[in-house]
Formats: sequence, structure tokens, C-alpha cells
Amino acid sequence: MSAIPGRWRPAAATLGAALLFLSACAKSEDGDTAAGGTSTAGAQVVASASPGGATCTIDQYGGTKVDLKTAKVGFSQSEKEANPFRIAETQSIKDEAAKLGITNLTTTNANSQFNKQISDVEQMLDSGVQLLIVAPLNSDGWDSVFAKASAKKVPIVTIDRKINAAACKDYLTFIGSDFAEQGKRAADEMAKALGNKGTVAILLGAPGNNVTTLRTSGFKDEIAKVAPDVKIVFEQTGQFSREEGQKVTEQLLQSNSDINGIYAENDEMALGAVVALKGAGKKAGDVKVVSIDGTKGAVQGIVDGWINAVIESNPRFGPLAFQTATTFFGGQPVPADIVIQDRQYDASNAKTDLASAY
Repeated sequence: MSAIPGRWRPAAATLGAALLFLSACAKSEDGDTAAGGTSTAGAQVVASASPGGATCTIDQYGGTKVDLKTAKVGFSQSEKEANPFRIAETQSIKDEAAKLGITNLTTTNANSQFNKQISDVEQMLDSGVQLLIVAPLNSDGWDSVFAKASAKKVPIVTIDRKINAAACKDYLTFIGSDFAEQGKRAADEMAKALGNKGTVAILLGAPGNNVTTLRTSGFKDEIAKVAPDVKIVFEQTGQFSREEGQKVTEQLLQSNSDINGIYAENDEMALGAVVALKGAGKKAGDVKVVSIDGTKGAVQGIVDGWINAVIESNPRFGPLAFQTATTFFGGQPVPADIVIQDRQYDASNAKTDLASAY
């Protein structure tokens, strides 16, 4: 899978050099083998990196070169691993660490408690970790962590949610999706499913992070642009949870029984919505459902006719996160932002590509 045309135009030779390592992660979307011959079904592929050419080196960030095989590495997970995204994300980190021969990996799980995540990360810093990979629960509130990491010169690689702070100062780099673009793509699919007219409800993700904010604004902006006759009549958080998604949809159907479409900002909420639709006596296809993630359950929902489209958000961060760290510790520049390319599932490919889901 190549970079998206027009999305990646390195502004300087240094950025081009910084991105050479990314080619090792590239693969055909239909294949299972990376350039090096390793099986990489569903591997992340870079779409763009550091618009404007921003990069970071170990000299800029501070610290010393370390060998990851002997380094003490910490990974902080934000949410309990009941969500398939979190299961796949944590497993990807563990699998890649094992593949690279990293024997000193500490993992923690905040179980959706932000104070616990801050405590977890600070304790790992106190224990002497030399690299931190963090899946942030919230985008703000990390000042105490940055102060401690800066004092110890420990690089922080953030994945899947962005922290509102300065790259190459507070943290090293961010690796993740273009969340506004995901929302736009979901809006395009919803407009298509509804024939550009009707009423839509939004099951919002958890508040306090940029994923929810951007998936919402991207969807709203695009719907207003491409389908002004599609009206958003309901918005409520489902906390990225299947149970909450079901509850919120049940409430929705009590007041808006004739709703035409539901945009769920992750697959777990979409699957909860499907349970509520079935419970309300709706038939597959009566209410158009579009979501974001790419879990096997949601892609199967397309095959079964209950979900119209799923925009992927790839959780397999292990290879790219550790390759970024290796490049950084090797003295080479890494992009301040690394945006991955996400695929899409609909009725045309859901059955054949189900194995690529997680």
C-alpha cells in the first residue's frame, strides 16, 4: 500500500531520510508479506509524516543512545482490554518487543482511570525506564509526567491519541490516524447510504481526547458540505463502550423511533447500537450504521447487513513504535507526527477481507 497521493511531500532532505525506515513496514493491502519477508497481515502503513518537515533527533531531545534489547521499556495502556482495539494494540506492543529480543518490558493498564494512568507512567519513570510508549486516555493533564520525563531525558512515543503538548520537547513523536479524515470518510459513507437525506444520530466517543473531538468535527463538517439535507438530530456519548452504545441507542429510539442513520465513533458502540436496534424490532438495513475501528465483529456486521461501512483505525502499533525508537536512538531524525493510512470496509469487501480485521 503506497502513501496517499498528495498527502506526503517531505519539505526537506532530512525528512526524507527520517522516513526511510518506514518502508520496512509497507505492504500490499491485499498481501501478507512485508519488504523483509515477515508476515505482516494488517500492518500499519504510513500515509504522511510531519507536515512542514518537523523532525526530532536525540541531540535535540536530549538523552543518550541505548540498545533496546537491553533497555528498560514501559508501555502504558489507557483502557481495559475488553475492547478489541485495546487487545490488539497491547498484543502488538508485546509481540514486537519479543520479536526484537526486548526482555525488560513493563506494561500497565489504567482501566480508563486517568489519575491511575498518570501514576502508572510516573512509577515507570521512577523505576528507570529508558523508553515510554503511551496510549493516552486524555489529551490534557500530562504536565507532571513531562516534567519527570524531561528531567530524566526519557523519550515518550504517544500512540493512537494525541497529547496537547510540544513534540520534541514534552514528548518525542505521535503515531496514529488522521481522526478528522476518519470522520469525513464516515460522513461520505453515511451520505451515500442515506441517499443524501434523512436524520442521523451520533454516538460520541469518550470526552477529553482529540479522537472524539476530531471524529465529530470531521463528520459534521463533511455532512454539511456533501449532504446538507442530512440532519444531525441527536448526540450523546457512549464512552466508546458497547454497553453504553446500546443504552444510548435505546434512549435514542424512544424519542426518535424513525431515525435514519447512526454514526458511531467506534465499533463497540456500533455493535451496542445493533443490539438496541434488534431489540426495538428493527430489521437489518432499516437504520444505516457507520462506524470507525475495523474489528471483526463490526466487519461481520457488514456481512450480516446491520452495518453499512467501517472506517479502519489500525491498532497494530508495535512495529512502527519500536522502529521509530530504534531510529531515534540510532541518532537519526524521526518525524514529529507519523500519520498511518487506514483502510475501509463495506459490502464490496467485508466478506473477503474479514481476516484483515482484528
